[in-house]
Amino acid sequence: MHIKPFVAFLLIVFAPYRADAQYADETRISKHIHRLASDKMKGRGTGSRELEKAARYIEKQFRKYNLRPSGTERYRQPFTATVRRVVVADSMRRASNVIGFLDNGAPHTIVIGAHYDHLGMGRQGGSLDPSPEGKIHNGADDNASGVAGLLELARHFSQNHHIEPYNFLFIAFSAEELGLQGSRYFIENPTIPLDQLHFMLNMDMIGRYDPDRGIGIGGYGTSSSWPEIFRTVDTSIKFFTDAAGKGGSDHHVFYMKGIPVLFFHTGGHPDYHAPGDDPAKINYSALADIIDLEIQLIKNAMKQDKLQFSATD
Repeated sequence: MHIKPFVAFLLIVFAPYRADAQYADETRISKHIHRLASDKMKGRGTGSRELEKAARYIEKQFRKYNLRPSGTERYRQPFTATVRRVVVADSMRRASNVIGFLDNGAPHTIVIGAHYDHLGMGRQGGSLDPSPEGKIHNGADDNASGVAGLLELARHFSQNHHIEPYNFLFIAFSAEELGLQGSRYFIENPTIPLDQLHFMLNMDMIGRYDPDRGIGIGGYGTSSSWPEIFRTVDTSIKFFTDAAGKGGSDHHVFYMKGIPVLFFHTGGHPDYHAPGDDPAKINYSALADIIDLEIQLIKNAMKQDKLQFSATD
């Protein structure tokens, strides 16, 4: 992720937590993050064998949840990514978005997204370490945490025994760290018509919850319906909202196409884009609560007609 500070604070919420509302599971979340952000995955750099392993892991979960393949090659949407920040011999790299569709027979679809790539061994640019080459950048928060959220939402909505009034398109984006290249490729080559999209929810760095700060939720101004959707949420998580639809993560390209967005982000920290972003530093309990908050918001949004887009700048 490329951090851009939230500049407008429209809503701050403290609310009692309902114990019976727990949907996300800490054990599953921890398993996903430890798998994706282990040293064996060597930082999931774009074009690496380890990023391919991560893609296969996500595909396995999509099959487990009976999501329909919705790429151009089964679950995959291959494209060529380009390394631009540093000079390398292999600047052109193979990459793939991983896309699964939950078909509820509805006319409109909710996109749930998170990028699954990171900075690898510090040889593709973007690291804030003074001498990054050869160091594993595990990317537990950025963005194994968001992928864990993606997989938990896929599990919940595919296994909750409800036929929802909206379909879901779950997308694990690649090459985000090279400049939102996977999401740009999808938006230019969508596998479902963009005019059928209800909204896009993006998770990027949601694993380092600080109760003093809370979680930021961007995109609050991208539809006039968001205030009503947020009005009845019931959570222990402190959150604040930002009107902007633009930003340094994959929701940005959807906003630029006139699609309402929400963007979840727990904020920067000293391990951002550095080798210290490890699974042991994730706040797993809070991450489960954040996913539960997202489920509430998605359920509220499904009570609305297809959201109308509002530009925020």
